[in-house]
Amino acid sequence: MNVIEASGLRYAYPDGTLAIDGVDVTIEAGERVALVGPNGAGKSTLLQVLGGLVEPDSGTVRYFEETEDADAVRDRLSVATQDPSDYLFNPTVEEDLAYGPGQLSLPRSEIDRRVDRIAERLDLADLRSKPPFRLSGGEKRRAALASALTVEPDVLLLDEPVSNVDAANRAAIVELLSELSAAGTTLVISTPETELVPRVADRVVLLDGDGIAADGPTREVMTDAALLADCDLRPPQVVRLFADEEPVPLTVEEAKERLRSPDDISDGE
Repeated sequence: MNVIEASGLRYAYPDGTLAIDGVDVTIEAGERVALVGPNGAGKSTLLQVLGGLVEPDSGTVRYFEETEDADAVRDRLSVATQDPSDYLFNPTVEEDLAYGPGQLSLPRSEIDRRVDRIAERLDLADLRSKPPFRLSGGEKRRAALASALTVEPDVLLLDEPVSNVDAANRAAIVELLSELSAAGTTLVISTPETELVPRVADRVVLLDGDGIAADGPTREVMTDAALLADCDLRPPQVVRLFADEEPVPLTVEEAKERLRSPDDISDGE
């Protein structure tokens, strides 16, 4: 099933600058898709349009093959924007985590279960009583992600989910996203970080500021150095180090396997 179908999307900023123009993209249930491109390529805007937070100047977005009204499926669709303050507006982190499921009229016991689980998973237990404005940048990022997750959506759209996050919590977020994907959650992640992409996506929609430059499997797009260079991006470091190998390792784990068994490397993402 297609959980998001976007056709002919166009959006210009108030000053007239085009952010996206003529964009068509379809997201299938269970996919892990990365919107990748340099700063200013329109990644964040496209993510917000797909998530129903921004109305396009033209074009349509259809959800779950049944409606063009994103608000009608907010219990199934969750967005964490680049600015954590969009999600953190209550007096405490605890109340922010409980806000989403509270809008679904869930029993208090179920809300508490969800908040407890995600707070523990994202190392927020000691921050639950704090006002969001007292959190560090990385803490705000984790709290905003947690707030999006307590809804337990079918589709999760994230804008730069590991920006300003330290290495340990970055690894925890990537692991959590893998677990969500394995459980069936559809992931759409906007990022300029090519190093992150192989960890979180099986498919890449590459934006170059004029539209979609490529849409294909992560291995195909992230190992095409010329294509990435045209979009002012560099391949992941492992890809650069093993550029003369065939097939090119996409992750550190694949590179280690290649060094152990030069003639046998998995084709998996």
